[in-house]
Formats: sequence, C-alpha cells, structure tokens
Amino acid sequence: MKILFIVDPLETLKPGHDTSVALMQAAARRGHSVWAAEVGDLQVHHHRAAAQVRTLAIHPGRTPFYTVEAVGFYPLSEADVIWMRKDPPVTSTYLWATQILDLVNAGRGDGRTTFVLNRPSGLRNDNEKLYALHFPDLVPETRVCTHRQDILDFVDIHSRAVIKPLDGKGGEGIFLLARADRNLNAIIEASTAYGTRPVMVQRYLEESRQGDKRIVLLAGEPIGALLRVPREDDVRGNMAAGGRVVKTILNERDREICRAVGPRLVADGHYFVGIDVIGTYLTEINVTSPTGICEIDVLDGVVLEDKVVDWLVEYTRPALARNL
Repeated sequence: MKILFIVDPLETLKPGHDTSVALMQAAARRGHSVWAAEVGDLQVHHHRAAAQVRTLAIHPGRTPFYTVEAVGFYPLSEADVIWMRKDPPVTSTYLWATQILDLVNAGRGDGRTTFVLNRPSGLRNDNEKLYALHFPDLVPETRVCTHRQDILDFVDIHSRAVIKPLDGKGGEGIFLLARADRNLNAIIEASTAYGTRPVMVQRYLEESRQGDKRIVLLAGEPIGALLRVPREDDVRGNMAAGGRVVKTILNERDREICRAVGPRLVADGHYFVGIDVIGTYLTEINVTSPTGICEIDVLDGVVLEDKVVDWLVEYTRPALARNL
C-alpha cells in the first residue's frame, strides 16, 4: 500500500515517543510505501484534492528516522490510505484541511477508493473535550460556559474544579480552581479571554493523583493502556506536562466504558482513538492524533503499531482488490 501520513513537520517528530513515527516504522517493516505531507501542503488542483508529498525511507534506530527519497505533486487519490495525524489545536486551517480531505474520493469514476482516517467529517465535528459529553452517564459533573459567575457557581458547588480550554492539548491551559486561591479570578479571565471564549469546567477527581489512564482503541476495541501519573507539584498527568507513565491493566469499569463508546466511535469514523479515564469516569476522547503506543510497547513488551498496520491492511483489503 501507499500510506500518506499528514503530520507536523517531520523534524519535530520524536522516535520512541511519537505514535506517528511508530506507525511509519511499522508500515515500512510491512513493505508499504510511506509518504508524508503537512497540512499546508494540501490543496485543490483542477477540482481534485492534491498535495506536495515526500516519499520517505524509514531508518529504524537512527536519527533522523527518515530520508526524503523524492518529492512530488500528486492527487491524494494516488494513496491507498491517508492518515490525518496533525496535532491540535484544531484551528481554521486544520478544519479547511479536513474539507480538502472530503474531496479525496469525489467524482473519481475509476472504481478506486482511498481510505481516510480518522474520517474528516468526524475530525471536524467531534471536539476532543465536548465529544465525551455524548456519554453523560460516563463523565464527571461538567459545565461548558463562558461567564465568570457560572464558573464560580460551579466551584462553589463542588469545592474544587478543573478548567480546560476546549482546543487545548498535552495539558496546556488546565488549571485547578478553588475559592481559596487568590489567583482564581485571574485564571478565569485568562481561560475565557475575559468572558468571550467558552471553557470546560469539571469536578476535580481525587483519583487523578493516582493517574489518568490512556486507553488506545482500534476499530472500537481496546488494544492497550497506560497510566499517566502527575508530578507531586502538578495537577496534570499528561506526558507533555511531565507526567510519568506507569504500567496498568484494564479493569471492568474501563471495559464497560470501552463497550459504551466503541460503537459510536466507529459509526463516526474514528478508528484509532485514545480515551482518557480517571477513576471510574471518562474525561476525554482523543481523535486527532492520539499517542501512547510507544510507551505501551515498552511497558507491556508488545508492538502495538504492527497490530494497527495489520488491521489497516485487513480493513482496506476489499478496496485494495478493486484498486489493482
């Protein structure tokens, strides 16, 4: 297969941590062609979705992990698979890119199909914070609002709360709110841009001190998990915020959550997803560029990226047969 990864600049990706690199390496091990492009490379040319594409040679255990073998301008339909893995934030540029990806198979008439994941319309529609609210029985007490007094009322009810930007990533912009904190008003002003931008406010979960569990789902089924434990001086367990990773297993509540969300994820075109669970609660559904594969590999002695690529081949086999 020819697999096109739409990612951040290649030189910023970190082997041994970035799931995108692990997936590229697995694809190359399986004998597939690895292509790469950035969001800015996408365009519509003569009514067809196209891009400036780099053909990569992948080098395990080396830095850099790739060599650019060729650069060419191609219709995106030349790829068998397109994997959109640009990191958040989901900006207007990101959203326009998903609209270009909507056109990959438009008006082809050649019987071929390019598989795009996760589905562009799903990436547009399903904000990673708000998407979890489609499962009200699974999430902690939550309020999405803009005005200062609404946030203060929530804090008064629950004593402590966590405030999150709707477009954040890696723990950016997450703060613990408490009435006794003299910075409370300043935090609310900064988070809401002085009452002009909505935020998510959730009841603080004491279980977060034991860790935030990242569960990776493939086609709606869990394939691995890790626990991200915050530092003593921080409320955030995100790896990007200094959280340490710890080996874990799925308990019955985790599996119950996976069974509840899995069918909806697949129906919405989200085939590779990372959900976050604190204690018994679902807190986030990551659909843009979920990570954690490399850390799970080390903790559990597995190679999850091979499993993902093998699934991708099996899932797209009927389309590949038509493409021959």
